[in-house]
Amino acid sequence: MAEVIQLRVEERIPELEQLERVGLFTSKEVKSLIKRATALEYKLQRLILNKEDFIAYIQYEINVLELVKKRREHIKYNFKREEIEFPIVQRINGVFKRATNKWKSDVQLWLSHIAFCKKWATKTHLSKVFSAMIAIHPDKSGLWIMAAKSELEDMNSSESARHLFLRALRFHPEDKKVFQEYFRMELLHAEKLRKQKSMAEEAEMDLGEYEFSPELMSGKLAEIVYKEATEKIQGAEFIISLLNIAAIFDFTKELQDTILTDIQSKYTEDCVTWDFLARRELEKPSAGEELSTAKGRASDIARREERCSLVYEEGLQSLNTEPMFTCYAAFCLERHRRKTNVQELKDKREQRLQGVFQRAHDSSMLKEAFYKNWLQILLAAGDAEGVARVAMAATLRYSQSVSTWTLRLQMLMQLDSGDLKTLFKEALECISPKESLPVWRLQVQWSTGSQSPEETEALLKRGVLSAVPAVAMEMKECYLDWSSATGGYKKARKTFVSLHESRPFSKTFFTKMIQIELEQASPKMSNLRDCYERALREFGTSDEDLWLGYIKEELGTRGQPENCGMLYWRAMKLLEGESVERFVSNYTLLQTGHL
Repeated sequence: MAEVIQLRVEERIPELEQLERVGLFTSKEVKSLIKRATALEYKLQRLILNKEDFIAYIQYEINVLELVKKRREHIKYNFKREEIEFPIVQRINGVFKRATNKWKSDVQLWLSHIAFCKKWATKTHLSKVFSAMIAIHPDKSGLWIMAAKSELEDMNSSESARHLFLRALRFHPEDKKVFQEYFRMELLHAEKLRKQKSMAEEAEMDLGEYEFSPELMSGKLAEIVYKEATEKIQGAEFIISLLNIAAIFDFTKELQDTILTDIQSKYTEDCVTWDFLARRELEKPSAGEELSTAKGRASDIARREERCSLVYEEGLQSLNTEPMFTCYAAFCLERHRRKTNVQELKDKREQRLQGVFQRAHDSSMLKEAFYKNWLQILLAAGDAEGVARVAMAATLRYSQSVSTWTLRLQMLMQLDSGDLKTLFKEALECISPKESLPVWRLQVQWSTGSQSPEETEALLKRGVLSAVPAVAMEMKECYLDWSSATGGYKKARKTFVSLHESRPFSKTFFTKMIQIELEQASPKMSNLRDCYERALREFGTSDEDLWLGYIKEELGTRGQPENCGMLYWRAMKLLEGESVERFVSNYTLLQTGHL
């Protein structure tokens, strides 16, 4: 092994001599580099190979390359690259090859090699790396696309890229992304030919027998790819994606017309088709005279949106479904959110949006999320009656939805209208108890501001007795807060005593009471100890902060410092896992006055 390593180190000598001779590295730096390289070479010759050692070796060599680059820029020396950088790059490629041969399944390692080849312009290695990678990972379509794009962009070879896409389709005959990128590649190739012909004509070059094929330049190969793709993959969304790719190129009008005809003839039962056709109306050109004024532009936009609306209406006639209404409502909402200073346009958008919401609701096809948008619009318009009507309709349709009930209750609380007490009761009956916490929170918030203290306390007591742990715990916290706010310390203490034996508990319930105790003019240490002991009985195995807080109080003027040793011993006995380490660390800081 030593002989192999010695040989590899000796192979570096010519480049190291050049580095020192031209002044990029000093003699001391060269010796340091030899020492470090020898250590790394030994790690690569072990019987049991470690991937991290290969990565460390590669990273070190790349760092050397980067340093050489910076030194060259600093001293403005640009010669001897073949004697200096080329051997280092070759060595890194060799180590990458050994690593990828050993850990073939590590895609990230392959991609790192590719990134290195691209950065340091080793194009001859790039194609080989891609070929080896896709031979091992033919099941990953993204790697085929990456390899084909590299051939097109880095190697400037449309033929190789086409060959790779055709091979990819053997493994992934119905992969949308492969077809999309293959289609794009053929259009890029056609555009490239058109530019070459244009440049040749401008330069009046004699091309001899070479001729630019009109079929290739018009995108006939892309049309073939399109036909093959649409035979294997159905769906309006996929075909529209191909049309959007074709629309990028200015020579594809015939191809776009073909695709558009196919969409309109084959996929009228898909809401995506109608959504696409409607939105196309926004992009159509308009008369230029009226665009010079704000009112004229608003009028033009209004006409465009009206045309879009007519297409959606046509779609609803043949496809009266929830997805179709969703597309229409989403479009109207999107336009409604666009800012304009023209009130007439604002009114038209709002009127159209509310009309679509109402029709979708009447057909029981309005999605839950849209009710929120509808209510916000009605609330902004000050239509309290409309808010109440739509909110009720939403909860009738989505009677088990917590978010819908919460929205209805929030709206009515904001408007201070309706029999909220009855509605809260109805909401809790309709929704699952496990999901009822948001409704309980709202009811406590409403009751605190609108009902008598006796009614609020009765509500909190009912919440405390809930069979759902999350509700019971939070209601205890709310009850304690409410007691402190309305009746002061005595009321809070009484509430705490009445609840501190009934599980489940939250840590916050105890820490709130501790805070209330500490806010008194003369806090009683016995009460603080009682709170801490009860909290530790529940959370002492996992919460080191409670132990540290207890110890701090004993170290204070009210406490007995001699109790700290026992508390420390108890904490060490009860705490589990990483809590022990955190406790010891923080306790040490506390003892030294740093916490």
